[in-house]
Amino acid sequence: MQKIHVLRINHRPFRDKRITTHVALTARAFGASSILIDQKDEELEDTVKKVNKNFGGTFTIETGVEPKKYVSNYRGTVVHLTMYGESLNKIIPELKMTFQESDMLVVVGASKVPPAFFEKSHYNVSVTNQPISEVSALAMLLDRLFDGNELEESFSGRLRIVPTTRGKKVDWIPDRDECIAMLKEEGSDERILKHVEKVTELALRIGRSCNADLGIIEAGSLLHDIGRTKTNGIRHAVEGAEILRKKNVSDIIVKIVERHTGAGIPKDEAVDLGLPQRDLVPMTLEEKIVAQADNLVSGSEFITLEHTVENYRKKGLFKAAQRIIDLQNELNKKCGINIDAMLENPETLRKG
Repeated sequence: MQKIHVLRINHRPFRDKRITTHVALTARAFGASSILIDQKDEELEDTVKKVNKNFGGTFTIETGVEPKKYVSNYRGTVVHLTMYGESLNKIIPELKMTFQESDMLVVVGASKVPPAFFEKSHYNVSVTNQPISEVSALAMLLDRLFDGNELEESFSGRLRIVPTTRGKKVDWIPDRDECIAMLKEEGSDERILKHVEKVTELALRIGRSCNADLGIIEAGSLLHDIGRTKTNGIRHAVEGAEILRKKNVSDIIVKIVERHTGAGIPKDEAVDLGLPQRDLVPMTLEEKIVAQADNLVSGSEFITLEHTVENYRKKGLFKAAQRIIDLQNELNKKCGINIDAMLENPETLRKG
């Protein structure tokens, strides 16, 4: 798919920082790939990068760009947003066709735009011939180009807004550094840290093969054994889930931790084991991936499915062993991979 880049010209750092920030955030939210700004502004760069870290996405920002040179060298279609241009309603069909064939650079001015940009642009486009915020104009142009589909894009950040009819709800998916900090805060020893790192390595490789949410997988893998700081027994998953609830970690991660033992523990078995009277079985793709990755790591070493199953059978856990086999078969089919083959060549885990 072709990409859209936004070029902000005549940015005045001490006067336009707020509005240019809004231009950048609008570009990001409405499907653009990047924003380029003529004046160097490291504070603005940091703001946008922080948004990316918190809310996800691959949107990029570069400041200190020479705009005339950039436009002259651009190998795509240049669209200049201006109230003096052609009507967006009339020109949008042609813009859509052009966008199917080449990348697009959208020029957004902060103050009076030099005549050169009118001349060098392939299109001078007006959302309306009335005074309007450049933020609104950019949003409308992008929305028309993408037919509103950009609003369906998902962002895998550490903070995720949960739509509600009342109030505010935000899911916190801890990033790698936050997960490690939590583990250490709870007293995780080197043994636990090495184990969760290995599980994460395998889980991420599996996740990449089936378009799973890697942010969720990473957090769930790193935190799955945080309960072992309290107990190494069968309750460690439940204890870990409770630790994370108290820290206000997203319930998405809490469930991964609570349901990761073996290939899950059905309600009837959970009751017999003195666990909460509910199914503790992985349901989502990410939950299943973390659980199976954990099944295939002993200490800090990868082990085969055969080895894992044999260990369970020696303990008389035949139903649990079969669930682990079934889970691996399910993931192999869903992801189009062979997890055993991955384990035979650990280098593929790092390259994947």
